[in-house]
Amino acid sequence: MYELTSEQDERIDWGKTSTDYARHRPGPPPSFYRRLKALDIGLTSQQLLDLGTGTGVIARQMAKQGCHVIASDISAEQIRMAAALAKSDKVRVDFQVASAEATHAPAHSLDVVTANQCFLYFNPQQMMENLSRWLKPDGVLVISHFSWLPVAGSIAAASEQLNLQHNPDWQGANYTGLTRPNYPGLSRQMHYCGYFYYDEAIHFTREAWMGRIRASRGIGATLNADQVAAFDAEHEHLLREIAEPEFSVTHRIDAHLLKVGPVTAR
Repeated sequence: MYELTSEQDERIDWGKTSTDYARHRPGPPPSFYRRLKALDIGLTSQQLLDLGTGTGVIARQMAKQGCHVIASDISAEQIRMAAALAKSDKVRVDFQVASAEATHAPAHSLDVVTANQCFLYFNPQQMMENLSRWLKPDGVLVISHFSWLPVAGSIAAASEQLNLQHNPDWQGANYTGLTRPNYPGLSRQMHYCGYFYYDEAIHFTREAWMGRIRASRGIGATLNADQVAAFDAEHEHLLREIAEPEFSVTHRIDAHLLKVGPVTAR
């Protein structure tokens, strides 16, 4: 997994992507939640906090499954969209506009903390202090990812190359499928209690894939409106040349379940 420099982190504004994010980034497929449930994550009445919630994809699904959910995001625009979607879904989620480090939750109250596609933005040491305070003794942190695989000759690879032409500083290209998270210090203070990864073909129309790419860090969250429009026009032309009106893109899905505290010797 890659890391962001502080300068690159400051350029990212997910609020600019909220409309595309809500429409074209539906989050992990149902199979993801089934696998989590098999590992006792997302059970009825669990107290759950979703960090970096974006438009509330994980938070809303967990609320539908009967969890009591708090969700936070640093972007007020994302939280406004998440709250509107939760209302539309008729689920209750307690939203906060806050960074992960500044999120509030009662001490030792949480069964689960989730962070999907976002833990790389957080300060690991501050997060360890928060997790130690928030989680119940058997509480679990779930770090997960839902990432397309740009295999050679694929539509995703072609879209990535165009992305790099418009934003050479984007660091998310050429993902190899490695699922081991690179978070310094985390493994010394937490231990694994569960893990899975698998690949799944995700269906898109050309319009949906264009929206998915616009709602990414390399385009909508970083470039200005004129730059996004220029990219989008070229991307549409590219897709008309290489893609059918409907197609699938293989994604790698992974989840890492960790508990606070060192591994106990047996």
